[in-house]
Amino acid sequence: MPEKPRRAPTGAAVLQPQITAAVTEAVLDELAASGYVRLSMEAVAKRAGVGKSALYRRWPSKQDMVIAVLAEFSIELAEFPDTGALRTDLVAALRVLHAWLTHPRMARILPDITAEAGRNPVLADAVRATIGEPRRALGTELLHRAIERDELPADTDIELALDLIAGPMFWRLNVRHAEEGPDYLDRLADHMLRALNAR
Repeated sequence: MPEKPRRAPTGAAVLQPQITAAVTEAVLDELAASGYVRLSMEAVAKRAGVGKSALYRRWPSKQDMVIAVLAEFSIELAEFPDTGALRTDLVAALRVLHAWLTHPRMARILPDITAEAGRNPVLADAVRATIGEPRRALGTELLHRAIERDELPADTDIELALDLIAGPMFWRLNVRHAEEGPDYLDRLADHMLRALNAR
């Protein structure tokens, strides 16, 4: 007996892109307004104008929802262009990092999610795996390109170099809350080149 063709899912089973987009925006807005601990599925659903079931069809928990949305948002803001030279690559990467750290939403979300990750090892692991590691992978590509072009020594410590690229700006903006100045990114790139023993 021939097998009956499967019916395409209808109604509630279909994950409509416009609803996913509305929920994503609502998650980011709620995180920025309330922080991770106070964020609730109810508040996100209300802000998005959907029922809670629309959220649970996409993610099994609040943490899964937050991490998925933040990962997509963060990686979109992490494209490092290949300019053909280390210095201009670094300046471009620093501009991308600056745009991420100073984004109106992320400037409020990142310090909060970082603090909560310090208290919640499961959240910390999720943030590291879905946001930190993909962004560091892009930085690793930048550094490997420079090594291949003989602009960096072959024995460059990639892990330390990645910390050097991300750390100073995060410290300045999110810990010291200091002004950068118009030439901050260029000066920072030049300091990094010296620290990395660039040729």
